[in-house]
Amino acid sequence: MRFKLGAKENVHMHDQRSNMPPLMAAFSTSLICFTVINLAFAKAKVYMVLMEDEPTFSVSSKQKYHRVENDYIVYKEKISNRHTIFLESHLRKGSYTKLYSYTHLLNGFAVHVTSEEVLGTLRNATGVRLIHEDVKIEKLTTHTPDFLGISTHVWPRLGGAESSGEGVVIGFVDTGINPDHPSFVTSSSSRFLNSTKFKGKCTSGEQFPSTACNGKIVGAQYFAHGAMANASIAAGINNVSVIVNGFDYGTASGMAPGARIAVYKAIYAFGGYMSDVVAAVDQAVEDGVDILSLSAGPSSVPSGDSAFLNVLELQLLFAIKAGVLVVQAAGNGGPFSSSVISFSPWITSVAASITDRKYNNTILLGNGQSYSGSGISHNLYPKYFNHSPTEGEINYQVAAAADVCVRNATTITIDSCQNPEPFIRPLAYGKLIICTYTFEYEYESASIAAVADTMKQIGAAGFIITLDPNFGSAVIKGTMVTLQIPAIILNDMQASSALWEYYNSNTVRDMRGQAIIFAAKARILDGRQAIYTGQAPVVASYSSRGPDVQNALMQTADVLKPNVMAPGSSIWAAWSPDSDGDKYIKGQNFALISGTSMATPHIAGIAALIKQKHPKWGPDAITSAMMTTADRTDPLGAPILAESLNELTEATPFDFGAGSINASQAIKPGLIFNATFKHYVAFLCAVPGLDREAVKRAVGVSCPTKGKFKCSDLNTASVTISNLVGKRKVIRYVKNVSDKDKYTIHIKEPLGVNVTVVPETFKIKRRGSRRLRLLFQATETTNAYTFGEMVLKGKQHTVRVPLAVYVASASNS
Repeated sequence: MRFKLGAKENVHMHDQRSNMPPLMAAFSTSLICFTVINLAFAKAKVYMVLMEDEPTFSVSSKQKYHRVENDYIVYKEKISNRHTIFLESHLRKGSYTKLYSYTHLLNGFAVHVTSEEVLGTLRNATGVRLIHEDVKIEKLTTHTPDFLGISTHVWPRLGGAESSGEGVVIGFVDTGINPDHPSFVTSSSSRFLNSTKFKGKCTSGEQFPSTACNGKIVGAQYFAHGAMANASIAAGINNVSVIVNGFDYGTASGMAPGARIAVYKAIYAFGGYMSDVVAAVDQAVEDGVDILSLSAGPSSVPSGDSAFLNVLELQLLFAIKAGVLVVQAAGNGGPFSSSVISFSPWITSVAASITDRKYNNTILLGNGQSYSGSGISHNLYPKYFNHSPTEGEINYQVAAAADVCVRNATTITIDSCQNPEPFIRPLAYGKLIICTYTFEYEYESASIAAVADTMKQIGAAGFIITLDPNFGSAVIKGTMVTLQIPAIILNDMQASSALWEYYNSNTVRDMRGQAIIFAAKARILDGRQAIYTGQAPVVASYSSRGPDVQNALMQTADVLKPNVMAPGSSIWAAWSPDSDGDKYIKGQNFALISGTSMATPHIAGIAALIKQKHPKWGPDAITSAMMTTADRTDPLGAPILAESLNELTEATPFDFGAGSINASQAIKPGLIFNATFKHYVAFLCAVPGLDREAVKRAVGVSCPTKGKFKCSDLNTASVTISNLVGKRKVIRYVKNVSDKDKYTIHIKEPLGVNVTVVPETFKIKRRGSRRLRLLFQATETTNAYTFGEMVLKGKQHTVRVPLAVYVASASNS
């Protein structure tokens, strides 16, 4: 499993380094990385070990004592001490190091062992329920509140922007936060602080004084002073000016400006480890957060019996049991199928869309032709060029990278413009350099930011990125980065070809083919003014797609993933000036970022608004509300589209889940689908090929003995059947969370399937429930997924449920 190396950082009070001062814990990162790297050569590994005894959450739920009472604290310490005694009694001193004790949601620990022999001893020890090897974890705004209709249709219903989200705490398991950022300025909080169940703490350190937790930020534990874009998107205060490189891009706001923020550092700029994330989740739920935003996950399907049974998925299951909604990025592996990295039905997995805000730039050629592209740039070199390409009407000479580099350099290295070494600086100085977007960019061995750095070092006036003809018409990654040098990215092959044609016809070459006269000229206009097209959201090419898989063999599951879609492309988000991220963002308070990690906090913030409106709703109800009210079409009724490799196609539930989030409808859904912990256990017990004893070892409870439960029977706001042979009956229960109503059910059948539902119409009283029986009858073998929809139409509400079916055989035989 490919992940970037990350250092262990204390996020839990039982870490063996828990007495280390926070500043020292952060400072020691590089030393720990060195240790991990060296131990790796000795085959040393970290394992997460789950024990048979119950954690504090289970015991406190049964005994009804509050978590801050002495009994709870005593039992928590007892669990940790038992872990220590267990290790001391089974392993020789020096052969292991205990990293964490997990005490709240899971009873277990993370241990660093030095040999397979030590691991064997643990596997055979009495009291051990499960052992999983630690794996690495990857990291996966100004306009979006208006784009989503939140500012006009949701905030007014909740008392205005400042009150929206009041009383809700969103926990962010991420890279840290800048407490001085204007998005987190203190707001009136006395009522909130007196009423909340949140009991977390603020750990002070360098650049994070104890006074930083003064209302908006209510918790921050063990993190370095890193980037925290997600918190500003979900819960940043309203009307914060976005000023980057001296230019005002407008004002920003989070989805729930009145919500509070708690940060748990477990991720670094280069990734992290699952054992750290599990510890952070344990602490966050113990502290009392309402919502967890997790913009990180594995980059491939975990090994083992099932993806649903890795320790992080189990930890998140118990977080759901504790009443905490978990929102996770679906991943950035799109547009390829089965690329989602958020697997389980108890997690709300988020896809990313492109919004209607565009930053279009233009290049004017010396022949009078002009072409549109993208790229937000600023001229920061007035001592070299006292006029900006974004101002005035002076043209610059244009030169291809290969024509201003030494001739013996590797062509692909030259064309991608990643290194200043091959460039002949006197020849490149003051020119607009043409670079080429190659496969290196797609595999992240090249970046647009590196091009800008190269241009700065060689003294170029700016750069133009064109598409490689061999690459096709794929969308270029990273085009909205705010560069500190004039630039334009030509996403269109036609524009790229036209530029090259103009350049070649105006460049004089000698007998050897070397350019000697650069007569082609151009200038780049100002691309910093946003254009709002009014178009519907489009699924971003990078957004991971379904179908969901249940194991590393890539067997598909009866689970719809992703669940819902939110804006994720070119999102203005709060940024720490001291962040270790991209150096072209360093020193800025805001960054323009893309990814499902940007879509996730949008959903976390909207979930906070729903939680405020309906404080007694559990995670299942909130997720159901967001899914059944999501948009599948644009305002004119046309289907939402998705970026694929070379074209736009009609989006399916595997692209955007139930659809694009509609916040104004999500706070009043009409009907909801409920699922609890016991239902999720029944789901696990029904997973094909998964041993019932393996489920019991993982979740600590036995599988139900009565009833014939299938995975497709899990009461979610979607129906997915990954292997339909003949026919299948599916049961759903709806609960009315509005006034008395009458619903009529309409079915849009997936291709190759006949779907009937009983009843077709029904009346339902306030807080009433109704059982729906659906029969899926295969009419032809498709050997592919096809999609449909169940629409429950009432007088006041419309409830939509996506259907995804793979017909393996139209016959039962």
